Amino acid sequence: MSNLKLSVVEKVGFGAGDMAVNVMVAALFFFMSFFYTDIYGLDPVDMGILFLVARFVDAFTDPLMGVLTDKVKTRWGQFRHWFLFLSIPYGLSVMLLFTTPDFDYNMKLAWAYGTYLFATLMFTGVAIPYISYIGVLTADPKERLSANGYRMFFAKIANVIIVFSVPLLAVMWGGDDLAKGYQLAMILVSICGIGLLLFCFFTTKERIAHKVEQQSLLLQFKGLLKNDQWLLLCAACVLGTLGYAIRGSVAMYYAKYYLGAENLAGTFTSAGIAASIVSMVASTWITKRYCKIKLFRWSQIAVLFISLALYFAVQPGDIVLAFVLYILLCFVVDLHAPVFWSAIAEAVDYGEIKDGVRASGLSFGGISFCQKAGGGLAGLTGGLLLAFFEYQPNVAQSDFTLTGLALMLTIIPGVFHALLGLVLFKYKITDNYYTTMVKTQSLPDKS
Repeated sequence: MSNLKLSVVEKVGFGAGDMAVNVMVAALFFFMSFFYTDIYGLDPVDMGILFLVARFVDAFTDPLMGVLTDKVKTRWGQFRHWFLFLSIPYGLSVMLLFTTPDFDYNMKLAWAYGTYLFATLMFTGVAIPYISYIGVLTADPKERLSANGYRMFFAKIANVIIVFSVPLLAVMWGGDDLAKGYQLAMILVSICGIGLLLFCFFTTKERIAHKVEQQSLLLQFKGLLKNDQWLLLCAACVLGTLGYAIRGSVAMYYAKYYLGAENLAGTFTSAGIAASIVSMVASTWITKRYCKIKLFRWSQIAVLFISLALYFAVQPGDIVLAFVLYILLCFVVDLHAPVFWSAIAEAVDYGEIKDGVRASGLSFGGISFCQKAGGGLAGLTGGLLLAFFEYQPNVAQSDFTLTGLALMLTIIPGVFHALLGLVLFKYKITDNYYTTMVKTQSLPDKS
């Protein structure tokens, strides 16, 4: 195993890459539902179907991008060049996503499909190489964990800044025309995203030679299906993303309608993300003293209990209590994040030792697809739930609708997180297990 260390500058550069990726994440997870229903004027069910269709497209593009990263190598390495080549198209796709031409409804829906699918395609082109990148930066598990700690910290910083500032800038620059305001705000954010991708490109390098598989795609796919630990991470990714995306997409609705604090909608959402930043730091500290897999399991189970407290304790208009419990909830949710992204590379090594098949690009592509599948299912579920709870944009909501918004922020996503925690009781690649596995090139009987 390589003991090469990463400099602070390189870790910051690596984190900047995820800041750029989270330009799209913030848009899709926190703004898109609210923007499509309350500003652009889409029906919630049409919106949900759009999210699901995009995920079907990802079923093809994600694995293909994973294979493409294995096949295309330049003088910069296996992954890094994609940040350079796709930075401008990526930023352009975000700008178009928040451009709202004055068409009739069917044409508006068609525009939404075209721009949303283009944006997700560009996201795939950037995200697949990025999540694979940690495997060539270093082979040291502790350095990977540290780098991912930086990554998640900077990702959350990006989310806080974007979610807090964009609604304010939209009002400031758009006035009564919020569609124009959001477009101008996201143009600024997109330009920053382009710069961050280029910063990541210029400040990091690939230290470890990427092992390009000569085996057929079918053989690699069969190998993945035999990798029980990777499959567990896939299930964890879908469940976690379902919980995270449902809660994130409804946060602005909850603040605006349930708490009656429209002016604080961005602040409420960004406060939860700020708590996640502290969580990134806390997770890195805790995992130096406590088993990372146990933290992964129990933090997600605890989310359900905090969600129950938030649902039953907070009544409409209880702004302060809602802020306190929501911040606590978001802190606990993201304690697992650095652990999860470090575990993927270790599961790839596990599969190679277990079955003799290394499918790195396909593995990371598959995880990205699971993340998007969870987001797509969450988008469809969110749209159907908004319709079921009789949500109507920009009007006073009924008690039934307010109860539904509260459930969508708390108990419904909390159940998905608890299921994730239970699934992880089958996951066994602890630090000790991984170290022994790599040294002996065989699977230990016990972790």
